[in-house]
Amino acid sequence: MTLRVVFMGSSEFSVPTLRALHKAFDVVGVFTQPDKPRGRGKKTLPTLVKSTALDMGLTVAEPARLTSNESAALLKEWAPDVIVVAAYGKILPESVLTLPPMGCVNLHASLLPRHRGASPISAAILAGDKVTGVCTIMMDKGMDTGDILLTKEIPILDDDTAGSLHGRLVEPGAELVVETLRRMIERSIEPQPQNHSEALYTRPLTKDDALVPWQEHAGYLGRLVRAMNPWPTAFSHLAGDVIKIWQAVPKEGKGMPGMIMALNADGIWVGTGKGLLRLVEVQAPGKKRMSAAEFARGRRLHEGDVFKESP
Repeated sequence: MTLRVVFMGSSEFSVPTLRALHKAFDVVGVFTQPDKPRGRGKKTLPTLVKSTALDMGLTVAEPARLTSNESAALLKEWAPDVIVVAAYGKILPESVLTLPPMGCVNLHASLLPRHRGASPISAAILAGDKVTGVCTIMMDKGMDTGDILLTKEIPILDDDTAGSLHGRLVEPGAELVVETLRRMIERSIEPQPQNHSEALYTRPLTKDDALVPWQEHAGYLGRLVRAMNPWPTAFSHLAGDVIKIWQAVPKEGKGMPGMIMALNADGIWVGTGKGLLRLVEVQAPGKKRMSAAEFARGRRLHEGDVFKESP
């Protein structure tokens, strides 16, 4: 059958799924977030989904509210068999959830019910999970609470950042969505209820989440640095400056939390609540990212200098 699909998405994570759907089915329309100021210059720009959809010749809508009369009329006009959602950034009202005959399918970047919500990739790294993945679910009125359709596991590597793990999830996610819809057409898929007692929730990250709490153990801080890379980027205060920490490795050893215990070609060795954190790559205000060793030489750092949680 020719499947009429409406796609809803806004972020970089959404784009491969849109491309895969466009190749496999009839994408009759795309919903995305409205244009808004982005980047350092705060220039008003479209979402990546909008740019991609327009390049494909698809019709794009960017309503501020899905509950508007205009949104309802457009969806009825497009008459989708199914709505696919991937990192859209808006809650779907019941009027939308119940509109397509095959329902609404969501692609989520974790193995639900673990890490529901807005930042599952960073949450998986921060929690020390060894495995994560992508899954498709039938959407309901809850936050990522719908029945699971299909899952794909992806190992988390020891050096994975949120950025690198995101990059390894997007294509499997796109493939999973296409497989899900094909199996729904064939009626060869059996939705599985989630075990809600195992659910963990995440929220949108803020810059405050990236402040390094030096009293924590080095293993956790190493994961924090990876989980906050590329955004909002782990940081600490040194001599009144905000220093971003792009790469760091936990090591054995002892030292006072935040205090520089050693400086060498391998980086800056900082004490934590348990163990040492070897800073490998950092960034000073107004400067490019650089090796921690280069930063230490330029700043003329010494053992005993202290990274702090406040200026």
